[in-house]
Amino acid sequence: MDFITSLVLTVNVISAIAVIVLVLMQHGKGADMGAAFGSGSAGSVFGSSGSANFLSRSTGICATVFFVTSMALVLLTAPKQTASIMSTVQPAAVASQVEGQKIPD
Repeated sequence: MDFITSLVLTVNVISAIAVIVLVLMQHGKGADMGAAFGSGSAGSVFGSSGSANFLSRSTGICATVFFVTSMALVLLTAPKQTASIMSTVQPAAVASQVEGQKIPD
């Protein structure tokens, strides 16, 4: 179990670093804001971004891997519940708290 947790944690860290690098490499939508004030073509400033390129698709894939591995780490490292709350309640204690009601044998 420790090997699986270590493997998922490693993939999580690598995907987080990849998301950071890919986001920093991308060209921002607001980078052409100077064009809105007359220094160039303003047609693409607030228009559609067009089809997704390699960087945006890679960012989406790495982000999905990051979220999936994060959820897997939560499930793998959560403490295991060995007993439910109802297994600790004694029938006699319940009967003494409920008036006028008998617990069947």
